[in-house]
Amino acid sequence: MEVLHSKIVGEGQPLLILHGYFGMGDNWKSHANKFAEDGFEVHLIDQRNHGRSFHADAFDYELLVSDLHNYIQHHNLTKVDLLGHSMGGKTAMLFATKHSELVRKLLVADISPREYPPHHHEILAALNAVDFSVQTSRTLIDKKLAELIPEKGIRQFLAKNVYRKTKDELAFRFNLPSLTENNSEVGVALPPFTVFEGDTLFLRGANSRYISEEDEPLIQAHFPNAEIKTIIRAGHWLHAENPKDFYKEAVFFLTINEGGC
Repeated sequence: MEVLHSKIVGEGQPLLILHGYFGMGDNWKSHANKFAEDGFEVHLIDQRNHGRSFHADAFDYELLVSDLHNYIQHHNLTKVDLLGHSMGGKTAMLFATKHSELVRKLLVADISPREYPPHHHEILAALNAVDFSVQTSRTLIDKKLAELIPEKGIRQFLAKNVYRKTKDELAFRFNLPSLTENNSEVGVALPPFTVFEGDTLFLRGANSRYISEEDEPLIQAHFPNAEIKTIIRAGHWLHAENPKDFYKEAVFFLTINEGGC
């Protein structure tokens, strides 16, 4: 079984960071450096079909959890802290309920255990419209993406996945065919009657709709020791939009004594 690609920084308590859909571990580099300064061994992990990790036709949360378990065994890790954003938060939640003995603390960034209807259709359509034999520069790729994605910030985020495949050809790092085929898997709910009783923190963006008040009973049912906090001046990309407050809440939760939030 192939091992997920990662970048490891710092020494101390293992902290595994799981990025969101279309992302990669590098998106969390600045936070990782801060966590490393505060006594963590940070693993910036690329999940399957993302970043520099392996590509596969199959893609669902059971597989992402299996990949993560294999990664933890490969690196001989024991009690890890998990921080997952969006899709990565879904992976982290399911992993914690299936392998609670391996998890010290769980931090979920702006995603709930509930089901989300399939979305990202315009992003997928825009990405699939890129023809690297025609769009031969980053400028031309951005111009093509802009036809369906007006938000410059989203295009910049996606453009981080563009790399030079050969001397003359650009490509996306993520496995676009698999992500397109399996788009509906990204929003599936955490299975019923799955529980993680360890310390858990949900951080939500004040301007995001991903975690609503209606989600709170479901969160408590799956994670009875969960606390839910709101990051002001931030939407779904709360760690990038308000990095100072996000980091303050995250590091406080991860460094306080085990057994209470």
